[in-house]
Amino acid sequence: MNNRLVAFLVGIVIGAAALYFFLPGPGAPITAATVNTTGPAAKPAGPTAAAGSTLATVRARGYLQCGVSQGLPGFSNPNDKGEWSGIDVDFCKAVAAAVFGDATKVKYRPLSAKDRFTALQSGEIDLLSRNTTWSMSRDTSLGFDFAGVIYYDGQGFLVKKSTGITSAAQLDGATICTQTGTTTELNMADYFRGQGMTYKVLAFEKNEESLSAYDEGRCDAYTTDASGLHAQKLILKTPDEHLVLPEIISKEPLGPLMRQGDAQWADIVRWTLFALINAEDLGVTQGNVELMRTSQSPDIRRLLGAEGAYGEAIGLKAEWAADVIRAVGNYGEIYNRTVGPDTPLGIPRGLNALWKNGGLMYAPPIR
Repeated sequence: MNNRLVAFLVGIVIGAAALYFFLPGPGAPITAATVNTTGPAAKPAGPTAAAGSTLATVRARGYLQCGVSQGLPGFSNPNDKGEWSGIDVDFCKAVAAAVFGDATKVKYRPLSAKDRFTALQSGEIDLLSRNTTWSMSRDTSLGFDFAGVIYYDGQGFLVKKSTGITSAAQLDGATICTQTGTTTELNMADYFRGQGMTYKVLAFEKNEESLSAYDEGRCDAYTTDASGLHAQKLILKTPDEHLVLPEIISKEPLGPLMRQGDAQWADIVRWTLFALINAEDLGVTQGNVELMRTSQSPDIRRLLGAEGAYGEAIGLKAEWAADVIRAVGNYGEIYNRTVGPDTPLGIPRGLNALWKNGGLMYAPPIR
């Protein structure tokens, strides 16, 4: 055997040994740690952001840019002075309080249903707090993360009492006014098909246009989330002449949302919502928050920053949740002053009551 052949065979043996010792075993995945590739590393799919980049951007700007509706009483609505109020607005204030310790450091960007997602995707806003339904497609394919549910809702119908309609089952052949860019059109299609009924849609880009068309008699009914029906009914020419039908045809868990890719910002927004719910659960209110900071309850002490380093873990100060509650109160206080029984909307807590009071409101613990 000549020297070249020997060298060739030795090379094969050494190469095989290297593969045996350094490559993963049968069934093991080959990853970037085991295989070196030339050229730039592949980028992960979907929107990405450097850890903490949104928080840094918001702090450098000096205020939170929050997307809200163009005007929905009880949720996000401006008065004659341009001052915004509502449950969605209060959540914007809560996040500002968590970040800055000051609930006034927020600017509101009124957005239509059609434009709201583009504004969030493009970075025009830091947070969308605009009566938006949490659905699978929005949570996955659009590149968003929902913070949780701030209001459990469901789609319903508004009709004029003069029509004699008292049930959605009587809407066969009706023309329905609604807004484009929402889940309402798909819900209607599902409902009417399931009931074996026909209908026509008259859709508008702006909600006020669809409501105006309904008020003018261009359609037989107006549809949106039930909370919105109660709110929109108040601004009609003769509110008492209209009826919200009893049927709820969908599940509409409404919640604030952020862009995917910034875990720290998602944690801040998500835990601000959880802090509001936990505060009500623990009896911590805007009026007693200072007294409660001396409580011996471990749950309350962790919530208010008297024990542990939970705020520091997400880039905030220890008393971040106390700042939130000082600014806007707990979830129940927000609900009661914006949409609750003592407001013009007069919406009972229902599903939005705490879990221990027969509702669905429940938040993970701070520990």
